[in-house]
Amino acid sequence: MGKSTLFNRLVGRRMALVDDTPGVTRDHKEGWAELFGRRVVLIDTAGLEEAPPETLAGRMRASTSTAIDTADLVLFMFDCRAGLLPEDRHVASWLRRSGRPVLVVANKAEGRAGANAALEAFELGFGEPIAISAEHNEGVSSLIAAMLEMLPETSPQQPEADRPLHLAILGRPNAGKSTLLNRLLGTERSITGPEPGLTRDAIAADFTDRDGHRYRLIDTAGLRKRARVDEGLEKMSTSATIEAMKRADSVILAVDAARGMDDQDFQIARLIEREGRSLIIALTKWDLVEDRDATRRAIRDRLNDSLSQLKDIPAIPISAETGEGIGKMLAAVQDAATIWNTRIATGALNRWFEGALERFPPPLVEGRRLKLRYITQVKARPPSFILFGTRVESTPDSYQRYLVNSLRDQFKLPGTPIRISLRGSKNPYDPD
Repeated sequence: MGKSTLFNRLVGRRMALVDDTPGVTRDHKEGWAELFGRRVVLIDTAGLEEAPPETLAGRMRASTSTAIDTADLVLFMFDCRAGLLPEDRHVASWLRRSGRPVLVVANKAEGRAGANAALEAFELGFGEPIAISAEHNEGVSSLIAAMLEMLPETSPQQPEADRPLHLAILGRPNAGKSTLLNRLLGTERSITGPEPGLTRDAIAADFTDRDGHRYRLIDTAGLRKRARVDEGLEKMSTSATIEAMKRADSVILAVDAARGMDDQDFQIARLIEREGRSLIIALTKWDLVEDRDATRRAIRDRLNDSLSQLKDIPAIPISAETGEGIGKMLAAVQDAATIWNTRIATGALNRWFEGALERFPPPLVEGRRLKLRYITQVKARPPSFILFGTRVESTPDSYQRYLVNSLRDQFKLPGTPIRISLRGSKNPYDPD
């Protein structure tokens, strides 16, 4: 019907996936929009169809029903080029029983013929339909005006000045990401099931834990190996997941503990490290693991071997089904976020630097020793430093790794990305 296209149009940016394939949207998605100076929360929902509750279509319908229950106004869209179908009339009957105010939107009404076809929707009994083309931005201003007339006077609460921690949940398909989101929220916010790839778009929801820490949780589509991603829609889902990760402060990498960590998990972890996000590994489905000690040792050994650039990264066993380990995971998230925000005083930093150079002097490069003079921190999130000296840009990668590991150990920075940039200065007495 073009619901996600209209959603993106009203929020003013591409938040929801849009494709010609029916049923792209499966979970409802929220976004703030400013409509003629008034802020509202918009909720994009899945399409409605009759199906048993245990099926995917049935679970999508339940998700939409939950969104409708919280709404002050429902926009009921239909394709005016196709006209009102029996399914549209069935949905209209269901909406009347919901008791929510309804505004009928006739989408794809390009030109005069489309506007005339929209009048057919008068028979639904919801008043005058609004003819629009969400794709071409026709009639959208009239729709906004009609929406504001029907919305209650009170506006939703403005976002608080203190920004919540943006926490994305990434992992392979069927790793338990959506189940974890639902456990944290205490409600069936994301559709779950045995079918891999149920989540297609990044789904955000607000959450406050027992200690009062505020989060913006982001559930994402599973990431498969690049060689296996061939459908256009899956490529869009992968792009949405990566964009969600880039906007996040911290990332939980959900790993199916029963399967262990494989190369794809490490590829995702390295991607998170390259983007400079704090990382926590959640070993999901821990209730299904039989030999827990052996599984924990095997995962820790693989982490030490394959993810040495994130030394001592926290890996927390959890079960989203039973709630086991959820508190420890959230505590690890807070600790990782604190480390990620660390700033080190310049004096302490250079005292460490002098000691590090004494323990292992810089190596010879082309027969000449590097002169590393001092270091300073330029930013946090993640901790980032600039190293100054003569010919410092020739510092071997192995010596840079030594400095990073020493810095990590000295200032207790486990598991967080550390950035060191090199800035050289030319010696005026150097004949070269």
